[in-house]
Amino acid sequence: MSPKRPDVGCYYFPNYHRSEPRNAAVHGEGWCEWELVKAMTPRFPGHRQPKVPVLGYTDEADPAVMAKKIEDASSHGIDYFIFDYYYYDDGPFLENCLNDGFLRSPNVDKLKFCFMWANHDWLDIHPSLRRSRPLLWPGKVTPETFRRLCRRTVDTYFRHPSYYKIDGAPYFSIYHLECLLASFGSVEATAAALREFRDMTKAAGFPDLHLNMVVWGQPVLPGERELADQPKVVRKLGFDSVTSYVWIHHMRLGDRPEFPYRKAMELYLEHWKNMCASYDLPYYPNATVGWDPSPRTILSEKWTPSGYPYTPVLSGNTPEAFETALREIRDGVARTGVSTFNINCWNEWTEGSMLEPEAEYGYAYLEAVKRVFDRVR
Repeated sequence: MSPKRPDVGCYYFPNYHRSEPRNAAVHGEGWCEWELVKAMTPRFPGHRQPKVPVLGYTDEADPAVMAKKIEDASSHGIDYFIFDYYYYDDGPFLENCLNDGFLRSPNVDKLKFCFMWANHDWLDIHPSLRRSRPLLWPGKVTPETFRRLCRRTVDTYFRHPSYYKIDGAPYFSIYHLECLLASFGSVEATAAALREFRDMTKAAGFPDLHLNMVVWGQPVLPGERELADQPKVVRKLGFDSVTSYVWIHHMRLGDRPEFPYRKAMELYLEHWKNMCASYDLPYYPNATVGWDPSPRTILSEKWTPSGYPYTPVLSGNTPEAFETALREIRDGVARTGVSTFNINCWNEWTEGSMLEPEAEYGYAYLEAVKRVFDRVR
């Protein structure tokens, strides 16, 4: 008897729509990260840039555009999008993609969705100077803000028939452990806030809330720091599972322009073993398509590896190499018995990790997912 197929999730970064007031205030009316993608040029010899979207520089807040994404994802083995969800003390950010595009698409029933609360500092890195990255919105929020976020999420999104659940419990992931703790001041207070979120979810008629924590060992974004004794803290906070966002969180890339994708895969697979040994919670593994945040660099500045986004890029991340990684993860999931895993990412165009079809390889990355994880629908 073949092992049960896991659910296939895919992170979605929603900064490719033009109706975003915060972006307009900082960058001008109609700006989105497509502008960085379009402006990109090679930063070193052999650099595979620019990346060109096969479907064009579309607006993800358009239901017709999102319907095409849903069709492409669902027909190639993807079961759900994990939207990077931003909510600061002054309210939500980057949600027009979800509210106006995804949830209003005519085929929304074909694909599930859920949230990863991206509670990190939002810095001005679009593009980023080396020495000056102004803080625009802090990831640390007040307890009252968190309570509003939870209430809104339960009432508006958990009730949607397409919201992704594990054993009937809505899945909600949190990106930044340190910012979460800072928002409440102690482990005990944070745990109490998460229990309140869980109780709120149960009171709405769900059997429970599935709380997931993104953990890493190698900070990437400016301002990120590794928290000591993460497994103990995560357990005390009452999380149900842990996961990763991108392989780069778990390795050092050195100071050369490129780092081999296959080596990154080997390091990640070893990290996966360590995670299973360190945590007594289910660990949902990650498959990373690539890594190249150079579109967020200042193109007039000399490029040298000196911290995000001036980092080495993954080289050799061909569709064939990605398919090898998917098969390794499929086999590892079967051994560990977890119910799901995730892919980074549907559309991290300015970090070089996207399933969405790009001119060089077209649909080849999506076809790799389909070959490894397709099922009768």
